[in-house]
Amino acid sequence: EYLALVCGAVRPRQGVVDAPILDVPGQLARRVDPGGARAVTHYETLAEGGPYALLRLWLETGRTHQIRVHMASIGHPLLGDEIYGTPSKQYKLQGQCLHAKILGFSHPSTGKYIETDASLPGYFEHLLTILA
Repeated sequence: EYLALVCGAVRPRQGVVDAPILDVPGQLARRVDPGGARAVTHYETLAEGGPYALLRLWLETGRTHQIRVHMASIGHPLLGDEIYGTPSKQYKLQGQCLHAKILGFSHPSTGKYIETDASLPGYFEHLLTILA
């Protein structure tokens, strides 16, 4: 599960982006393309304020840059994303506003499922208070 601050009010407020992502050798940026690998991102709007929305996102697939590519492809790039969106020097960000809140995996030796829940980093929390 991820949290992201994206540009614009997302409509509908919850949904699924099911769009293949193409990895172009020699290029950092990926793109939505019919010839790409299947990629599915679910999202739900948690809050809106001014020109931004806070989203909860979860993935069915795990493509490189998947959330960033998908959100940009529907017109809602992540705040501070210099590759797929517009960088924001206004808020002195430490990269794009994307946070891996909950990550889980099966331990390779024991097979036991392990899940972590990480708090938002300070700069992200501060930004949310500014934009509220």
